Amino acid sequence: MVNGKLPKPESDKKTVLVIEDEPDLRQLSVWLLEAEGYRALQSADGTEGLKIAREHHVDLVLLDIKMPGRYGWSILTEFKESPELVHIPVIVFTASADAGSRSKAIQMGAVDYLIKPIDAQKLKECITRVLNRS
Repeated sequence: MVNGKLPKPESDKKTVLVIEDEPDLRQLSVWLLEAEGYRALQSADGTEGLKIAREHHVDLVLLDIKMPGRYGWSILTEFKESPELVHIPVIVFTASADAGSRSKAIQMGAVDYLIKPIDAQKLKECITRVLNRS
């Protein structure tokens, strides 16, 4: 029993993929997701994240923008232009608080834009809202 609830069978759990290069934030996000009853997958870079999304049933992606190698913008573009990935909602979470980046992410197809440091309650509410829409 977790938080007074029986755990869901693995097949009933929604799967969230965290693409984040910073290990502590990635692990914290995974921990929060698992504590809320989600199945969490993780990747330290965008290229690997795309591969994981193609190989597993993913219901939602949390995507960092500023990563070494390929920036999150190109990863978001690939999610939104790829027929097998376009249906997966993407929440951008980044340290960039400027309105231009938020606007760009939404125009590119992200369903939401969260600014780091991530507030755990806000993250949970955002994920719940997005998954309930899907």
